[in-house]
Amino acid sequence: MRAYVLEDHTTPPRLAEMATPVPGPGQILVKIAACGLNFADLLMVDGKYQDTPPPPFIMGMELAGTVVGHGPGVSTPRVGARVAIFAGQGGLAEYGVFDAARAVDIPEAMPFAQAAGFLVAYGTSHLALTRKAGLKAGERLVVLGAAGGVGLSAVALGAAMGAEVVAVARGADRLAVAQTAGAHHLIDSRDGDLAARLKALGGVDVVYDAVGGADFDAALRATRPEGRILTIGYASGVVPQIPANLLLVKNISVMGFYWGGYLRFAPEVLNNSLTELMALYAAGQITPHISATFPLDRAAEALALLRDRKSTGKVVVTIAPA
Repeated sequence: MRAYVLEDHTTPPRLAEMATPVPGPGQILVKIAACGLNFADLLMVDGKYQDTPPPPFIMGMELAGTVVGHGPGVSTPRVGARVAIFAGQGGLAEYGVFDAARAVDIPEAMPFAQAAGFLVAYGTSHLALTRKAGLKAGERLVVLGAAGGVGLSAVALGAAMGAEVVAVARGADRLAVAQTAGAHHLIDSRDGDLAARLKALGGVDVVYDAVGGADFDAALRATRPEGRILTIGYASGVVPQIPANLLLVKNISVMGFYWGGYLRFAPEVLNNSLTELMALYAAGQITPHISATFPLDRAAEALALLRDRKSTGKVVVTIAPA
């Protein structure tokens, strides 16, 4: 089979030929149809992601495809089932073996490309906004990096939960995508004083931040008393340094959120969230936005698009016909 492999952290990943894997106990063999890319994939190339596997490894954290084989002791999901899996690695290949417990059934009407780009983005935003921030209808939610993969899902879910959503992104085209997803207010992050513009709206109750840097600092200054700030990621490359005295004076909570960590300490929470999200998709309440797809032999171009921050929503690599 073909696979996109990172041999070490000093050379770029490459497309390689290797033997099709055989599922072991508790595993399934999946014919992979599509793989969703994430900012974390870029960090893995440099060895800077907290869960980077030791190289060599096949890249691609989340995938969708068809179950074609079982390891010993496995009977579900059935052979022929359409599934999506967050595996942490192994998605950029024609076949892969994965723990059966991680497979999530996908609706028949859901294209593989959408399913492959669904788990991390929507899973992150759903648990962050519901379990951690406790977002309520009528509250004002600001999403920093609102046109990116996780940001756009936060806009959509926040709007579906009845929040007043403020989308912050770079440029009119990216803001238009956020507006289509349900944003009520649009702010170009390159124009003027972000803190002042958020305060002019009346301040914010919940901040969803996948960017970090100066935008985090601005949103913090505009957060209302008893507001909640979710620190999701640092696409700007700058990790915020949080002034604890400001948190004290305004009774603000800053909460770290790492979706993949739930696989280790509360996998049932993650699985229940994904099941709920698939039901929302099947009911037509959420629709993932895929801005670009590439075949496996152009995986490097797909990663470059993500690195240059020229995409909106998700970038997906298609590997086999749906």
